[in-house]
Amino acid sequence: MDIRFVQRGAEIEGSLRDYMEKKISRMEKFFKKILNCQIVISQHKGNFNVETTANANGVILRAEENAHEPRTAFDQALKNLERRIKKYNSYLKDHAQLSVSDFTFSVEEPEEISDAPEISKIKKIQIHPMNAEEAIMQMELVGHAFFMFQNADTGDINVVYKRKNGAYGLLEPEH
Repeated sequence: MDIRFVQRGAEIEGSLRDYMEKKISRMEKFFKKILNCQIVISQHKGNFNVETTANANGVILRAEENAHEPRTAFDQALKNLERRIKKYNSYLKDHAQLSVSDFTFSVEEPEEISDAPEISKIKKIQIHPMNAEEAIMQMELVGHAFFMFQNADTGDINVVYKRKNGAYGLLEPEH
C-alpha cells in the first residue's frame, strides 16, 4: 500500500510518521484491496487535525479527527476509518450481487469572479451508474452529508442526503 503524508502548518517527527505508517498498514487485515492512503496533518489554534483518506480499489474511505496531540487525532481518525471499512465489508457480504463504482476526485483552484459568492473549492468526480442504496453506502464511507450519483435505472443524476432525523433523502430531476 502506498502511503502519502501531507503536512499543513504542522511538522511531524520521524517516529510519529513510522507509527502512522505501521498502523495504517494494519488496515489491510480488514480490507486487502487498499491501493493507497493519504494522511493530511494540519494544525490550527493549538489543535491538530488529521484526515485519512484510503482508496480501496476505487472506493474512497475518509475519516477526520481533531485533538491537542497529533497522535491522538490520528488514532481517533484511524478508528473511524477502520469502522467504515468493516461497515463496507459487511455491506459487500450482504449485497454481493451489487457492483461498486470507481470514483476519482480532483481539486482545482477556482477562477476569481467579482460580485459573486466565493467558491473555495471545486471537485470534479467521475460518476458511474448505481442505485440509491449503493450511493448511500458511498456517502457513509466518505463521511459526507450528501452524495451525487447517476441513477442506474433512469440514467439521471441524483443526490442522496442524510436528513436531520437520521433518515435519507433522494433528489431526482423533474422532467
